[in-house]
Amino acid sequence: MGGFQALDIAATGANLGRTWLEVVAHNIANVNTVRPADQEPFRAKLVVAEERAGGNGVAVAGMAMDGADPQHVYDVGNPLADDEGRLVRPVVDLAGQMADMMAAQRSYQANLSVIRSSREAYESAMRLGR
Repeated sequence: MGGFQALDIAATGANLGRTWLEVVAHNIANVNTVRPADQEPFRAKLVVAEERAGGNGVAVAGMAMDGADPQHVYDVGNPLADDEGRLVRPVVDLAGQMADMMAAQRSYQANLSVIRSSREAYESAMRLGR
């Protein structure tokens, strides 16, 4: 590993962690989003990551949707309910999203720590040459 490759790789990891945190936040914000039973429910998005060519970090390859079956509930008083009083709950596993949030936050922090440490090492090396 030469030059600034450690910084570049850690930056890709931090970008992935940031994207992952944003997606998890969006999913958690919609955990109570109900829709009429005849409409498609809100589905949690899942970040799909892939290794960049040559082992040069990671990138967001795309997004996938949670394919679990939605839960239908009866709430005749809800203005969004259909004619029979049914609603569809969002497909969001709150416990899983909270676990993902912790993992994404730790990943983001670890990559920022690598960036900070690498920058300090490069600055120290530059001072040696004076």
